[in-house]
Amino acid sequence: MTLEKKIKRLLEKNIRNNVFPCVNVGISYEKNEKKKHHIISAERKIGQINKELVDGNLFFDLASLTKPFATALSLLALINSGKLSIKSRLKDFFNDNIPSDKRNISVEQLLSHTSGFPDHRPYYKKLVEVNHAQRPKVLLELLMAEPLLAEPGRAVLYSDLGYMLLGLVIEKVSGLKLDRYFSKMIMEPIGLDQNIFFKPIGSKKNQTGRFAPVEYCPWRGRILRGEVSDDNCWALGGVAGHAGLYGDVKGVLKLSELIMDIWQGQGCHPHINPRDFAAFLDRKSGIKGDTWALGFDRPNPAGGASCGKYLSTASVGHLGFTGTSFWLDPERKLVIVILSNRVHPSRTNKRIKKFRPAFHDQVVEWLEMELKES
Repeated sequence: MTLEKKIKRLLEKNIRNNVFPCVNVGISYEKNEKKKHHIISAERKIGQINKELVDGNLFFDLASLTKPFATALSLLALINSGKLSIKSRLKDFFNDNIPSDKRNISVEQLLSHTSGFPDHRPYYKKLVEVNHAQRPKVLLELLMAEPLLAEPGRAVLYSDLGYMLLGLVIEKVSGLKLDRYFSKMIMEPIGLDQNIFFKPIGSKKNQTGRFAPVEYCPWRGRILRGEVSDDNCWALGGVAGHAGLYGDVKGVLKLSELIMDIWQGQGCHPHINPRDFAAFLDRKSGIKGDTWALGFDRPNPAGGASCGKYLSTASVGHLGFTGTSFWLDPERKLVIVILSNRVHPSRTNKRIKKFRPAFHDQVVEWLEMELKES
């Protein structure tokens, strides 16, 4: 049985076990010094989406994959243009009324989740009460008023809030909305702007039928499809530094491969300096238990990582709340992308926590068998 058929059967088994209603997987690796790709789709019928799933053309809400793909890469482009550095501080961007505890928080601390900001706050409840045009200003006020949970640089606290702030930094420095800057500077030069993009609320870009449905939102009163799941991002118009990105499996796999190639000195992007990029991925803080690079996560040496037990400790990746993930192993030259909508119809479904490590382990075992036989 081919690797593709084995993976297809495994995915179908997990659909039957209600891990997710549909999933697209992309895998890239080298065999006999040639790069091989596999795109595998599996689904349970949801409306009319089956036909779209067959060739991997369905768009998924990428959730927190926005952090490495949109926010980190956009910051690298701004660094390359000399407009900021990872040592730049909040006082360099927002001079007015910044509390003393936040003035010296750096871009690096925000990227590495060491800024001291908490993980989440339901800002959307306040944001929806003000005019859309005023919401970025109100968001900044809310962030500046938010008590820090740790002194900056002293502890690792995964934080959506830190990346919401980075989104505002990108817009302040670039003079463009985050979605436009990301598309213009990162995606368009590599021809992936139709595969990975923000979808502002009300946008007609890519009709709703090509989007995997996500959860039922009680306060919006509907199943969400082509409408960002994250509440804070939705209140910000569908564009934010922590969430809002959509992508198909082919685009996410190609972008992940490019990231790997740039990291290994075998690829290039016109707006990203390879040395800056390597510094992002190789970053280590010295803080006990810290697995974070800049914008990207790494496997936990203590075990329990979502990428399983086989990927090297040099690997980088990220998870998305909606059921998405990518992992890159530079030692194996292996990329594994999982795009699913495990939150459909409810975010209470958490079976993916067991699926992810088991899936990565199984793929690596099958790959090693295939490579031995070649």
